[in-house]
Amino acid sequence: MASSLHPLHHLWRQFPVAQRRRLLARGTALLAPKATYPVPVADENVIIGGELGRGSGLGEGARLLLRGLLSQGINAEGVEAGLLQAQVKAGLDSVFADPRAALVLHVNAPQTPAALLRLGRKHVQGRRIVGYWVWELPVISPEWHAGVPCVHEIWTPSHFSACALAPLMPGRVKVVPYPLACVPPQPSALDRQAFGWPDDAVVVLVSFSLASSFERKNPLAAIAAFRQAFGERRDRLLVMKISGSAHYAADMQRLKDAAAGAANICFENRMLPMPDVYAMTRQADIVLSLHRSEGFGLVPAEAMLLERPVIATDWSATAEFLTSDCGWPISYKLVTAADKRGVYQVPHAMWAEADIGCAVKALQTLADNADKRRQLGQAAKRAALRAFGPEPLLNAVAALQT
Repeated sequence: MASSLHPLHHLWRQFPVAQRRRLLARGTALLAPKATYPVPVADENVIIGGELGRGSGLGEGARLLLRGLLSQGINAEGVEAGLLQAQVKAGLDSVFADPRAALVLHVNAPQTPAALLRLGRKHVQGRRIVGYWVWELPVISPEWHAGVPCVHEIWTPSHFSACALAPLMPGRVKVVPYPLACVPPQPSALDRQAFGWPDDAVVVLVSFSLASSFERKNPLAAIAAFRQAFGERRDRLLVMKISGSAHYAADMQRLKDAAAGAANICFENRMLPMPDVYAMTRQADIVLSLHRSEGFGLVPAEAMLLERPVIATDWSATAEFLTSDCGWPISYKLVTAADKRGVYQVPHAMWAEADIGCAVKALQTLADNADKRRQLGQAAKRAALRAFGPEPLLNAVAALQT
């Protein structure tokens, strides 16, 4: 069958992914509208731009900001600003009718120029622009400089991410966590039977997207820890909830090879509605994340709000809200960050290698002690409600009006 790709598009796809990403960031940075000075003063209205129609971490972050503002009585509106989603041009004039409404753009810094170009120069020029950016290493990627001339300030959900972003815009980076406490996860009514899980097994859930970097999410460590902790015990079940598996066949094969056909390890690859994903979390007994790095840690944070005990690497953003009082932090050693996809292949960057032995002990202890799981889950919810209130977001929005 003949290819439907335009010859130039076909040529573009011949470049390595990392090189395509750099070329796109640099090219659009030259063309994109720049932030105007003196800094425009915004009014009380806010526009949230992002991948609102996409099932991605970036998309969920933008939706959380929008729902959080609306829940607090802020006049907020959303606009599709993702580069992979269809855009309804006819509605943009209405969304951007108020020239003083601030635009909070929840896309990665390298894609910010392209997103602004897509929204249209007439809609963004002269407007207060905020880049809501999340980075997962202590050292920023050079590609992220591309978005700096396009924004007046940066918001980010964690101090870990803020420290990395600070050199980009000294004095203009604010920590604004997602307001999860006022827009908590709402699970559907699905139970264990709906997911095919046995009622008498302790279920350990690992949930992640392959699009978010296989090496950073480190799911092989989770499989290794589970197998060392429980072998092939039928009353212990590891559920790997994986998004994006259709696009990363090689990564899926690595996971299957690590599982080695164990009957107590299952892969859930369906694209489920978010309420069903939350129901899966609520039905699990333990949530496990042996990540090498997180810029926020949405899965652990939402699991805590659902009163699940969380075992997680004690480094990067999750260490800011998950402590031994409300979860089980896992010790680690810092190693040079190595990412085959190139996204996190940044000179001098380090990330964490979780201690598998520590994770094994945590899994065994919690699996054998339902009371401990319940106590940690209750403490986790209290801690998450304290950490993710709406005040930082409301204060940041108020500051745009001065």
